[in-house]
Amino acid sequence: MASGYLVNRGLLTFGIHYRNVGRSTTFTQIREKKRWLKSYMYTMEKKQKIEGPPPPKPRSQKPNWDYHAEVQAFSCRLHENFPLELLKTAFVNPCYMESEHRRRQELGMDAETTALVLKGNTELCSLGSQFTAGFLADWCRASFPSLHGDGVAAVAAHLSCAAVVCHVARNLGIEDLTMSAEHPVTDDVLQATFMAVVGALLESRGAERAGVFLRDFVATQLIGKDLFDMWTVVNPMGLLMEELAQRNMSAPEPRLIRSAGASTVLPLYFVGLYSDKKLLAQGPGDTVIAAEEEAARVALRKLYGFTENRRPSDFSTMELQQQPAKYVGSN
Repeated sequence: MASGYLVNRGLLTFGIHYRNVGRSTTFTQIREKKRWLKSYMYTMEKKQKIEGPPPPKPRSQKPNWDYHAEVQAFSCRLHENFPLELLKTAFVNPCYMESEHRRRQELGMDAETTALVLKGNTELCSLGSQFTAGFLADWCRASFPSLHGDGVAAVAAHLSCAAVVCHVARNLGIEDLTMSAEHPVTDDVLQATFMAVVGALLESRGAERAGVFLRDFVATQLIGKDLFDMWTVVNPMGLLMEELAQRNMSAPEPRLIRSAGASTVLPLYFVGLYSDKKLLAQGPGDTVIAAEEEAARVALRKLYGFTENRRPSDFSTMELQQQPAKYVGSN
């Protein structure tokens, strides 16, 4: 009796339970991981380290995907009434059409079957690129009227570059809707698709709505950006002298305001620029020349109105005619 009790208690300790399911059937349950699971997981982890992660799949190849409903949802998220066929055309890139036509030919289809009833976004991309370049230049010129012409061109070029446009496009969900031959979508194709969406909006809703779209999603990328990170000025002191001469002000006079650690390996100098006995700006540097150039850049930021504590851009100048959004479901 005692030995049977000890055996049953030992079985319970190791997590082994016996349960009588029927008269002649006994069900055994073991509460532990399988012995083969550890080696299997170790082998799969080692294989992943050697081969690398699996290639990403497009969202269209995953379950629960309705392209028509996604395009409609994209239009509603932007609160814009795109014509669906025009918006779908904006997502079709020429590289996708070429790859799809080549794939159908490899399957042995005839010419009539391989023909695609699709239209590329080349025209929309060209239309959107031209409008984007002009609008951003005009917006920068209106928002910063004192900014030099080269600075306006540099800021507009930064806003329309591939890095900024692709960042906006990915956050708007354009990458998942883009029909491209490669995945993940390259930056050039994604930038062209975004410009095609702008062209579709320009063609369907007009220049005002397209301008509001660019202002809300692209121009706002200037937040937290420094002027001279976008505009490379080789000689800031010479540019400052030109700007002061145009404003009928005397040439700047650099003066050493204070310094620290001049005899150490980490010196620090502060140079101030004076014009008409007034302090224009001051800047730090590890040398006197570097501090003078930094002070010139600070003075240029003040003259151009591009300081860090500048007044935020006024977006109330363009009157928006908002239309109520319609909820669209999958058909």
